[in-house]
Amino acid sequence: QVHLVESGGGLVQAGGSLRLSCAASGSIFSVGAMGWYRQAPGKQRELVAAITSGGSTNYADSVKGRFTISRDNAKNTVYLQMNSLKAEDTAVYYCRAFAGSYEYWGQGTQVTVSS
Repeated sequence: QVHLVESGGGLVQAGGSLRLSCAASGSIFSVGAMGWYRQAPGKQRELVAAITSGGSTNYADSVKGRFTISRDNAKNTVYLQMNSLKAEDTAVYYCRAFAGSYEYWGQGTQVTVSS
């Protein structure tokens, strides 16, 4: 079993930055691809960024050039550096990880961007 613990959310002004962290514990050698999703009130959950175990990344068009996903395999942690934040980035951000044939989700962390 893999457990994901997220941190780093908060309130920030438009144009500011936040860094989200998601630490995986449990079957640490079984963690494969990881990603960040977000869901705003009244909207569908959407993929923000993903990273493979080898470091390949993928981003939603809306965050390209502003967000950077990375991982520290020694710490079993994935990060999302969010720069130039916009009001439309306001959402609950969820960490997702694959391990074996299962997927795991973090509890979510609120990101609020004031305009």
